Order: sequence, then C-alpha cells, then structure tokens
Amino acid sequence: MNLELRHLKVVCAIAETGSVTKAASTLGLAQPALTAQLQRIERTLGGPLFERDRRGARPTALGELVLARARVLLPAMKGLQDEAARLAGTGTTMTRFRFGGVNSPILGGLVHRLAADQPHAQISTHASWSVDELAQMVLSGRLDFVLSGVCGDAVPSAEFGLTWRAVAVDAVFVLLPEAHPLAANAEVHLAALADERWAAAPGDGCFADCFVAACARAGFTPAKIYETDIRSCIDLVEAGEAIALAQATFRPVSGLVTRPLAHTPLRWRLLLGWHPDAPAADIADRVLGHAIAAYTDSLSRNPNYLAWLSRNPNFGAQDLAAA
Repeated sequence: MNLELRHLKVVCAIAETGSVTKAASTLGLAQPALTAQLQRIERTLGGPLFERDRRGARPTALGELVLARARVLLPAMKGLQDEAARLAGTGTTMTRFRFGGVNSPILGGLVHRLAADQPHAQISTHASWSVDELAQMVLSGRLDFVLSGVCGDAVPSAEFGLTWRAVAVDAVFVLLPEAHPLAANAEVHLAALADERWAAAPGDGCFADCFVAACARAGFTPAKIYETDIRSCIDLVEAGEAIALAQATFRPVSGLVTRPLAHTPLRWRLLLGWHPDAPAADIADRVLGHAIAAYTDSLSRNPNYLAWLSRNPNFGAQDLAAA
C-alpha cells in the first residue's frame, strides 16, 4: 500500500482526539473500518504508531515522527490547493470559514450572519487566549480569520504577516456588584478603585501592561489580581471578593453593573485578522462587514453603553471603508 495524504489525516485525527473511537466519529467512519485502516498504515510504515489502552491512544516514537511530518505536509497541501484555486479564479467563494478567538462579544453574531449569507459553507471556531497562537494557525493554513483585541493604539505582532482591520473601538468599563458603594455613580474614577482587588482573564496581549500603566497615572499600583476564566471572574465579583474590567458590550448579569471609567483611561480595539495571500483575503471585506454588523447588533443588549456612545461618537463601530 502506498501512503497517501488521507492516511496522514487519519493519524492526525487519532492523535488529536486521543482515541480511535473519537477519531472515527470525527472522520465519519465506523470504528472497525478505521481500526483496519490504521493497521494497514502501520504495516506500511513498519511499526505501531500508537500505544492503545483503556485510557486512549498515545503516539509511539514512530507515531511522533509521522505526526511531525504530517503536520507540515497537510497544511502545505491545503495551502497549495487554495493558492491554485485563487490563481485559477475559483477561490472567491469559500466553502468553509474557520475563526479563532476568545472572549469576543461578536463571535456568535458573526457566525449567525455568515451562516445566513453563506448557507452551504462550513463554519468552525477555535478558542485560544494567545493571539500569537491564533496568528500562527492562520499562517499555517489551519484558520482563516482571527478575532482579537488590543488596547489603545497597539497592534498585534507583525511577525506572522497578517492584515488587521478594526471592527470597533470601545471604552473599557468596570464591573461591580450592585451593592458596591460606587455602583450608583454614572461613572467611576480609576483612582477611587485604588484599594480594590481585581479579577482578570488571561492573555498574551498588552492589556495587563496598559492597565498597570493607567493605574500608575491614577496614582496607585493595583492590589491583588486574580487571573482566571471569565465565569470565575464574574463569580468573584458576585461574591464581593473583587471587581473586574469589562468590555463595554458585556451582557448585563443580574446583581452586577458596568460603569464607565471617567475620562476613558483605557480603550479596547476589536480587530479582524487574516493572511493577505490566503483565499480568505478575497472575501475579507465581506466578513469584516458582517463583523461590524454583528457588533452593532450586540449593542442592543446594552442600552447604557448605547447612551454612552451617543455622547462619545469617536467610539463604537468603525466605518467599513476606514476600518
């Protein structure tokens, strides 16, 4: 038997799912058929690729070697096919859209709008706190678009060669319990929060540095910072153990309030990124338009922020032509 790309996809699927059963489900095959195919692949390569037991399937040394090569060859072949389609003039209609991002206020709305616009396309999402990881996945052909955010006028790393366009520019609000002494204020001065404990989600961007710098300008160093996931941040605020910075489009939660920081010491730019040489570039403006529309839709859930935007017109959705 000659080894083919489809065989490498089988090996990768087993490694990624950690189970022949799960890989069979992912690939749409019956488990016995996939097991038989794996055995033929192993005979061709001269040894077992996985150690299998009740805990799952783990690559052997030979399996690791095959996986290392497959993870280079498969994206390269996909890139060749996409590039050939683009040069042949048939790459303007994408049949799948793969988005990366995390904690985005518009991902659900973007998927909804794109699904209506492209009903036959496959749409998938991948979550990661690391913008660099997502950019690398775009560069290697594993993602088409990245939804990310940066503080102020910062830009993501240019190392991966992605094109970035702004979807929106938002003020950063503070999330407080309704019973907090400052919750009744229309806005909150950052200096008034000098003695508070903070909850924050992880990430590899510059926001933590921007926050610490804003606190320094307000005359203090932030006290304890709990770094945890979004749900746990909300739990900490609900328990009165911390307060948190929040995207202004944050969906209201019973018992909590968001308030703008006076004089807007922190800004958050929501960006859409793609590789300029990938097929996604041909339809990027259309996807960007859907992203901006999804952002505008999200504002309807937050009338307080809509009112704030009416008084601060430099914030909010960016014009598609100038984004």
